[in-house]
Amino acid sequence: MFNFFKNKKEPQNIKEVLDKLKETQEQLKILSQKLADLQKKSKLSVQKVGMVRFNPFNEVGSNQSFSLALLDDNNDGLVITSLYTRQENRIYGKPIKAGSSEYTLSNEEKQAIEKAIKKNDGK
Repeated sequence: MFNFFKNKKEPQNIKEVLDKLKETQEQLKILSQKLADLQKKSKLSVQKVGMVRFNPFNEVGSNQSFSLALLDDNNDGLVITSLYTRQENRIYGKPIKAGSSEYTLSNEEKQAIEKAIKKNDGK
């Protein structure tokens, strides 16, 4: 059970009640500011993820290659693409700003970005 007074004595008169109320209001103001700061910071963290698996080469039997988009609330972030063959695996990364890149994007990379954006917009 939540102990509001945390080992302190309960208010005995109206002045003590008002003092406790004022203290609670100050604490609420501090907590509200901390919450607003966290909400602002969280917009810059990864919030949207989209992945597309595909087979870019005929000699590989399954969809072991992939493109993975990791975006924040502003659709900024990166897309990582892994191209798998039996002989090697190549990994590429491209920065994303507002859902697009200054670098040429493959169809799979575009699809991964679209998936990430749509998944979050649908909430």
